[in-house]
Parts: sequence; C-alpha cells; structure tokens
Amino acid sequence: MPRRHTLAAVLSILSWTLPATALAQNFLMNSAETINRKNFKISLFPVGLFGKNDAANNWGGGARFGYGFTDNFDAEGKVAFFDGLTLYGLDAELWLVKGEVDFSVTLGAHGAAVDGGNDSKALDLAALVSGNVARKLELYGGFNVSFESLNDVPDSSFTRVHLVPGLEYRLAEDLDLVAEFGIGLNDDSPHYLAFGVSLYLR
Repeated sequence: MPRRHTLAAVLSILSWTLPATALAQNFLMNSAETINRKNFKISLFPVGLFGKNDAANNWGGGARFGYGFTDNFDAEGKVAFFDGLTLYGLDAELWLVKGEVDFSVTLGAHGAAVDGGNDSKALDLAALVSGNVARKLELYGGFNVSFESLNDVPDSSFTRVHLVPGLEYRLAEDLDLVAEFGIGLNDDSPHYLAFGVSLYLR
C-alpha cells in the first residue's frame, strides 16, 4: 500500500475512535475538606465537555455519593451520563493539612462505557488546596491526572491532565453550590465546566 494511503487509513481510524474516547473525563467537584465523620454527601451537577481538535462538545449530568469515615478521610462513588457515554468510578480522599489553607490528595479510578466505540478504564490522582475567602465562600484549586487506556486495545494508554479552579458557596447549613472549570493541559484532555449542588446528611 502506498505510504500516503497508509497514512490516510490510520487517520481515518483515529477520527472514528478518538471523538468518543476523548470525552471520557474525571471531575473533582469538592474542596480539600473531606466529608465530616459519619456524614453522607450527595452531589448533582450538569456538566459540559468541550472537545478539542474538532471533537464534538457534549453536555450531560453527573452525580457523586460520599461518606465520611474519619475526620480526614472519605470515599465517594461517581457517575456521569452523556449522549453515547457513561462514566462510573470511586474516589478516596485524605485531608492532610488543615488550617487557613487546606490540602488533600485523592486516589481513584473510573471506567467509561462508550456506545459504538471502545470502553476504557483509568487511574485518577488529584491534589487540592482550598481556603475560605468569605464567610460562605470557599475557593479551591486542583491538579487532576488520569492514566487511561482503551479496553482490549494494546498500547492504547494515554494521560489526561487538568488544572481545576473551583468554588463552594454555602446556600444553607447542609447545602452547598459547587462549580469548577477543568482546563485541559494536553490534547487528550478536553476542557469542561461543571456546576451543581452538594447536600450533606448528618
């Protein structure tokens, strides 16, 4: 096969597989503070994924369900639903520094089920700093890295890297407004916008 035909075939295959997989994405949706001990948390949020390199944008909805096991450790399940794409996973967060500025680290994993494409799995790592700037307002910033690969596809590993500024605003004693913007730092990382509410059950 001529070299230009081989290149055209490879580009054709990539154009068919990448738009679906390029939108599989992890979301943080919390500050560096963990859920209070023996408390439950439910977060609901619409989210927009903004494709790069002519990949389509995609709007959907996400949810997180968490529990505080200790004063500085919690775990949260996470799901998100988009047109042709379902995400599901679990995160564990450890609150390492408490004070005027808080710091935590998160270890997690997620999978993506893609209609008409390759499913994928990923290991998620994140670091978060946060602090109150007003009585009801807390700002946070995170660095989120996902090491992802396509199921049953050899040598298909890739990495998503995001810088994530966000905020939490207390609407009521047990209800927060949460919003964040994920800035994709490489071509495999679509930008995203997520905003919604977190309800705490004590």
